[in-house]
Amino acid sequence: MKKSDRYHKWVEWSEEDHVYIGKCPDLITGIHGGDPVALYSELCETVEEVINHFEMEGRVLPAPRIRPMQEVM
Repeated sequence: MKKSDRYHKWVEWSEEDHVYIGKCPDLITGIHGGDPVALYSELCETVEEVINHFEMEGRVLPAPRIRPMQEVM
């Protein structure tokens, strides 16, 4: 598993901004674009770049806190 797989990423429509927003709140505030599929790909690349930047600077990655919804019993 890649380090980036530990971080929850998603794309959602912003009615306010009329654009799709890609989010990974544990690492970045977000990116935006008009095509949700292309945006998710760009989001994954951006998260990888952030992780590489942290590692090149010898910084500790933040612990993943945002988790996808789990099954509710």
